[in-house]
Amino acid sequence: MTLKRNLMSTAVGFGLAAGLASAAMAEEITIATVNNGDMVRMQKLSPQWEEATGNTINWVVLEENVLRQNVTTDISTGGGQYDVMTIGTYEAPIWGNNDWLVSLDEGMADDWNADDLLPAIRNGLTVDGTLYAAPFYGESSMVMYRKDLMEAAGLEMPDAPTWTQIREAAAAMTDRDADINGICARGKAGWGENMAFLTAMSNSFGARWFDMDWKAQFDSPEWKETLTFYLDMMNESGPAGAANNGFNENLTLFQQGKCGMWIDATVAASFVTGADSTVADQVGFALAPDNGLGKRGNWLWAWSLAIPASSQKQDIAKDFISWATGQSYTALVAGEEGWANVPPGTRTSLYENAEYLEAAPFAQMTLDSINSADPSNPSVQEVPYTGVQFVAIPEFSGIATQVGQQFSDALAGNLTADEALANAQTLTNEEMEAAGY
Repeated sequence: MTLKRNLMSTAVGFGLAAGLASAAMAEEITIATVNNGDMVRMQKLSPQWEEATGNTINWVVLEENVLRQNVTTDISTGGGQYDVMTIGTYEAPIWGNNDWLVSLDEGMADDWNADDLLPAIRNGLTVDGTLYAAPFYGESSMVMYRKDLMEAAGLEMPDAPTWTQIREAAAAMTDRDADINGICARGKAGWGENMAFLTAMSNSFGARWFDMDWKAQFDSPEWKETLTFYLDMMNESGPAGAANNGFNENLTLFQQGKCGMWIDATVAASFVTGADSTVADQVGFALAPDNGLGKRGNWLWAWSLAIPASSQKQDIAKDFISWATGQSYTALVAGEEGWANVPPGTRTSLYENAEYLEAAPFAQMTLDSINSADPSNPSVQEVPYTGVQFVAIPEFSGIATQVGQQFSDALAGNLTADEALANAQTLTNEEMEAAGY
């Protein structure tokens, strides 16, 4: 209990030191965030910051696709509804370049320490040397699997599996009578849902979104191989209704023991090995699969906190972001819920912390996955864009949402792979031509 009190005191003291100026003029800030587990925990712990500063928070917590639509509409119209937005590695550089976000190079707490941020994560939130968002947690993707089911199937998961090995293992672990699906993967339509998974997967199959003339490539053999493999594997070994499953739905299935494998964000590792997981002591980890072409199907992302330029409470917003993304918040979570549950993937110091490394068996694989993602060269082939599981252009979110619906319909059995790819090819080229590419 002494350690816990000391950690909490440190965290509260940090907020006091950073927020003395604003405490005298207490105000309410509005924060939009996603309903993922780490953000729910941040909301639960935020009264510590409120007590320390005297300010209060109006929380708007939304499902991932809804959050993206909501904050994009607000910031592009200058709506001014939010003082802090949860955004990602896709939005931050585009919105920062449009002067829609406030620079975080100044006004953060003295000991917030931007130099401690992992270079791969910091670079994705920076434009021309200016940091526009503070990472709350960083992630890549990897394989989470049931060691007991692998052993029962007479198989052993390599640290660096191929897609063929994943599909074979999924089939071997599937037991529909026992409600066990060999593999769970995103099927819910959305540019950050099924298209994050499928775009990263397609990189490892040699596919790309566009050629060097910005022409869509969904009519390529590589995309046909990617989508066909995905659909066949999910139909063989995936859960019923997979077209409706995103990150949170698959997390629940895995925690309930209904997935032999789940390929998704590295941030999920603490949740599948935590108290809410019925299979916590049986979980193993492996790198995202490859297809023998030199690229793995892993992505690079950071859910981050940013301040829209329309906010009238920017100093208070910076104080909150300093608290929520700083090392003292990490210490607070460690004291409350253990080191394995702290937000991962953002700071070098965390991966030099012996307590964290001992408590989190997934730590090194998370770091290796983050560092191996290459946004500048995401595909085997040459591309005119940056981004691993997205294309870093403003038009991408709208186009990929439509493409994601085509692929989700194919998973639901409403379209064939060929029909979905043909529709994706047509709509993507039409949208890109209309945008002037």
